[in-house]
Amino acid sequence: MKLLSIAIPCYNSEDYMRNCIESLLPGGEEVEIIIVDDGSAKDRTAEIADEYAAEYPGIVKAVHQENGGHGEAVNTGLKNATGLYFKVVDSDDWVDAESYQKVLKKLSELVHEGNAVDMMICNYVYEKQGAKRKKTVRYTTAFPQDQVFTWSDVKHFHLGQYILMHSVIYRTRMLQNCGLELPKHTFYVDNIFVYYPLPYVKTLYYMDTDLYRYFIGRADQSVNEQVMIGRVDQQIKVNKIMIDQYDLRSIQNPKLRKYMVSYLDIMMTVSSIMLIRSGTPESLQKKKDLWQYLKKKDAGLFYKLYFGIFGRAMNLPGKGGRKVSVFAYRLANKVMGFN
Repeated sequence: MKLLSIAIPCYNSEDYMRNCIESLLPGGEEVEIIIVDDGSAKDRTAEIADEYAAEYPGIVKAVHQENGGHGEAVNTGLKNATGLYFKVVDSDDWVDAESYQKVLKKLSELVHEGNAVDMMICNYVYEKQGAKRKKTVRYTTAFPQDQVFTWSDVKHFHLGQYILMHSVIYRTRMLQNCGLELPKHTFYVDNIFVYYPLPYVKTLYYMDTDLYRYFIGRADQSVNEQVMIGRVDQQIKVNKIMIDQYDLRSIQNPKLRKYMVSYLDIMMTVSSIMLIRSGTPESLQKKKDLWQYLKKKDAGLFYKLYFGIFGRAMNLPGKGGRKVSVFAYRLANKVMGFN
């Protein structure tokens, strides 16, 4: 059995997918690289995937499907995964060579010791075009280092410090058994990918190493601010799915519950910010409707978030109130890395 399955969702990715794949190949026979061609039609994505599958038959799989969006490509990767662990690496991103070998070695050690954890967390780096200083997101304040731990051992998360898709490696069977299925034709589903499995995660391991390189700066990227405003209905859809997924009062571990509330808080902030910056009467009504959606689902959570630091900034009346929301925007920018 492979140690790690890595899904690479690809949609018209010929300009950068080779760099991603090449960064993963040094994992050798321990790794299974699943290139999911999500109905690419405008370039050579499908051919490039087949080339690598032919050249590295024991390592690379090429899977072709009708276009279903990023989430469906992740679903397909998970269905085809045979490794003990599962990670998603987007086709314009890559992994650091030295950190990659460290992570594979540690995963192997944990498995052989009988300590196959449900989730491994590593740092990620914003590889932002034109930026002189590269921002690294690390979790040294939040997690014990270099040991197996549980949610009860979690320490302090700073504002803007969240577990994102870039930082996680999940145990494959746990991910499959929890029933995770991402919606088709929807952007921003990586938030669901991280959020939904959390109550099923019993054991964790954190390595303070900069594994994932998150490229940011293309004008057509989903996290480009103007693109996000244009796709705000999909952001709202993901936000509502996350609201519906759990009654957070039923999450027994207080530290996990606190973290999941905090995650929903930043999601409400990002959705609200995009709607405010859109600035149309229709968008401002959608913001109001989203908060009412939360109130109908869980009135207690609504009041906690609405009267929290971000909620107040998002919902102050008039133009003056919307100016106050700039603070929350800057925080959301820090988390999402808008370009």
